[in-house]
Amino acid sequence: MFRSAIVCLAFAVGIAAAQDKDPKAPTPIVPATLKRTDPVSFEKDILPIFVNKCHVCHSGNLTEGKLDLSTYANMMKGGKRGASLVAGKSAESFMYKSISHQIKPIMPPKNEDSPLTPTEVALMKLWIDQGAKPPVNDSRVKRTVVVGLPPALVKPVRAIAFSPDKNTVAAGRGNQIHLFDAKTGEFKKTLIDPQLKTPDGKIASAAHLSLVESMAFSPDGKSLVSGSFQEATMWNPETGAPTNRLTGFADRVVTIAFNKAGTLFATGGGAPTEDGEIKVFDASGKQAFEIKNSHSDTVFGVSFSPDGKLLACASADKFVKVFEVPSGKLAKAFEGHTHHVMDVDWTSDGKKLVSAGADDLVKVWDYEKGEKLRDIKAAQKQITRLVMLPNTSTFVTCSGDSGVKLWGAENGSSMRDFPGGKDFMYAVAVSDDGKLIASGGEEGIIRLYTADGKLVKAMLPPGAEPMKDEPKK
Repeated sequence: MFRSAIVCLAFAVGIAAAQDKDPKAPTPIVPATLKRTDPVSFEKDILPIFVNKCHVCHSGNLTEGKLDLSTYANMMKGGKRGASLVAGKSAESFMYKSISHQIKPIMPPKNEDSPLTPTEVALMKLWIDQGAKPPVNDSRVKRTVVVGLPPALVKPVRAIAFSPDKNTVAAGRGNQIHLFDAKTGEFKKTLIDPQLKTPDGKIASAAHLSLVESMAFSPDGKSLVSGSFQEATMWNPETGAPTNRLTGFADRVVTIAFNKAGTLFATGGGAPTEDGEIKVFDASGKQAFEIKNSHSDTVFGVSFSPDGKLLACASADKFVKVFEVPSGKLAKAFEGHTHHVMDVDWTSDGKKLVSAGADDLVKVWDYEKGEKLRDIKAAQKQITRLVMLPNTSTFVTCSGDSGVKLWGAENGSSMRDFPGGKDFMYAVAVSDDGKLIASGGEEGIIRLYTADGKLVKAMLPPGAEPMKDEPKK
């Protein structure tokens, strides 16, 4: 006990000295004194901290700083700064110094509402000092996750969709859904689920508790489906009211697509490194079928063939696979990407597939022959979304290097840039007539363009401000 008091006193003295030298330095979090003799458990003590405080920005299709905390193995690999921790030495571990606010960038970033508590900081410190031991038998632990609201400043745009009548742009920004006029870019309304409550019973005043990950309009425009953590919600876009909530998903619903007839929509997701989850629902939201054992990792993209008889899926397991509808039988598999496949779409004639990867490549495939036609180096950082323009051989991509670009599938040529993005881009959408493009990303800004690259408007909901630029590190 006396020794712990000395350690805490020394830590506090170090804090004071650091603050005297740099008034802008973050205020460190002093770890609590733990009275325990049993070893810290990764499953019971550490994993819940990652899930509740870190996975928003460091798992699935979002791995800030290339640090993936979704599994123990990926965590130990570290990110762009190198190893995230040094087993047995918390004082030398970047992760510990960051979550205890001893150094910048502090984690969670720019957020005063949900930093780690002194007890959580102490658990992380003790776990690292005890050797940062992995899960018992390195088993995948099935856990119950209590979802809370994301940090106030976390407002990425991860999903965008145009209404079929080309009058509305819907955008998921943080855990909110906003509708804008597709001709002028003016704000129209925000969709809020009045029954949505936080774990402590408070009204959430949002579309989902967690981030909006995916979105799609039905072809008749009467329904908008949005995906989030372990749920999808169906909305009446005219009234702004939710009409159905779909649950039972293993993890985040990161992709949604309707068939051309509007009779079915597919969702993709799944727990990272564990399983790919593909579910198909009818227009009312009743599950029609599920394609089990489809992929061994998260499914990031789904797309129905023009005739609706096939469903193409892109996955973190580096495969593009095509399944028959409604049997779910595997029709073909395409292998060639060297990293996660983030999205896939069909050409309008149904003869080719175009896939986008975290390997910075777009690949064009001849579906009938099952062969790759060409590679297109389309970005400097991972390509996050890809959408074909209707009745053309062109497609638009967005990527982690802030790029939004138009490409030709026939020759791989770069045809046009859509300028303005300053940070990681996650979402891009095309109107049904191909005349409008919308994009969004980490900045929280939705940009509306004409197809020739002219910016119509940088859209934000009332009272919102874009993220401020920070010096590059």
